[in-house]
Amino acid sequence: MSKALSLDLRQRVVAAVRDEGLSHRAAAARFNVSSASVSRWRTLERQSGDVRPGPLGGDRRSAAIEAHAGLILRMFEARRDMSIEELRAELASHGLRFGYGTLWRFFARHRLTRKKRRRAPPSRTVRMC
Repeated sequence: MSKALSLDLRQRVVAAVRDEGLSHRAAAARFNVSSASVSRWRTLERQSGDVRPGPLGGDRRSAAIEAHAGLILRMFEARRDMSIEELRAELASHGLRFGYGTLWRFFARHRLTRKKRRRAPPSRTVRMC
């Protein structure tokens, strides 16, 4: 898993470029970081006034499908035996395109099972109350 470089290092690199007039490549060589990182940090400083790293990891993509959760759940409840591929086709008719895995993870997050299970016959050895 990747980890952001320290805030102290970022501040020293950006200060070397800003205050000492070093080029991005020269600052990168001095502090042993990539020149692309120096460019990103300078851009970040110009845009937000700070060089703090943003959040790492976590789910960044499920918001796209969660925005349509109501529609998906209504379709699912209307026909619970629908396969994921049939649901994808139904959603496509509404102008929504989601991958098979995206829908699978959606149902897992909402704790909805897509398995079709047969009812087991009652046990002959256990007394039913």
